[in-house]
Amino acid sequence: MLGRCFLILMAAVATGCAAKARPAAAPAPPRAYSGLETIGELKTFEESLGGHPTENFLRVSDRPAADERCYFTGKLQLPEFYSGLRMAREDEEHCTGRTADNDVFFYRIQAVASGDETITAALADAPAERVLMVVPHEDFHNQAEARKAPTEVAESAATLVGFLTASAFAKATLGETSPTYQGLDRDIGLFLKKSLVVNVYYDKLSALYADFRSGLLTPEQTLHAKAALFAELEQSCSEISPDPVSFNKCPAALNNAGLAFDRTYTRNYPMMYSLYELLGADTATLVSTLKRLMTSWPAEATDARQLIEAR
Repeated sequence: MLGRCFLILMAAVATGCAAKARPAAAPAPPRAYSGLETIGELKTFEESLGGHPTENFLRVSDRPAADERCYFTGKLQLPEFYSGLRMAREDEEHCTGRTADNDVFFYRIQAVASGDETITAALADAPAERVLMVVPHEDFHNQAEARKAPTEVAESAATLVGFLTASAFAKATLGETSPTYQGLDRDIGLFLKKSLVVNVYYDKLSALYADFRSGLLTPEQTLHAKAALFAELEQSCSEISPDPVSFNKCPAALNNAGLAFDRTYTRNYPMMYSLYELLGADTATLVSTLKRLMTSWPAEATDARQLIEAR
């Protein structure tokens, strides 16, 4: 449960503080946090980095998940982003029933950027690192500027801001030596590695399906090559090391639906990451820059330097 995760985190905080205490001073008592209190502090921390407050995650819900969705597409169709997938709100059994004719991805969503999202049971049961990343990710989606950006831009931006905020918060509350901070800090670069892998294989599969549509390949040849490429993708993303603490290093579904879904998050992440580096690895500057850019996203920009010039 979320409360248990954060009690463990706060026990680590107390241990770290006691280790640094002066010999003559009595050790500080453990700080008893509930998940809701910690999320409240995290949301305040977001504001210190330039985010505007939202009504998300202010109360606990008894809902098991924010939503259950079945994303699906044809076995030889690869939409560019999740917005191009067909979607039905249905349980896993009904979603699985679509696999005869489609590639499917069943997604039990922990949180949705509704503006007043609650803390669902799925989020409450998630590892603390995941909670620390999801909250600022969804809150960034609810920034007025982010709502004006293309979906794939908003998802990549929210993902990077989520990682950076979670990492900075863990560093401020737990310290640089804490496993939580170190894991979240690594995840920023590990997601870049995942993005590069996903983007490479998205391009390869897109080219494969283009050859099929042009008549160069039969359906059987295309399906055979598709299986080989997804096997390569699985091998490549499985080699990402160490294991991330707040996301899956491979697409949750190794098919067209899962790849199109993940591509929405990875397409622009390398450019966002480069922008962060060009801005001096300063999270507050990145947030303000992204919010300014996202009000009228320069679609012609192909790299971070062009984004700098556009701002």
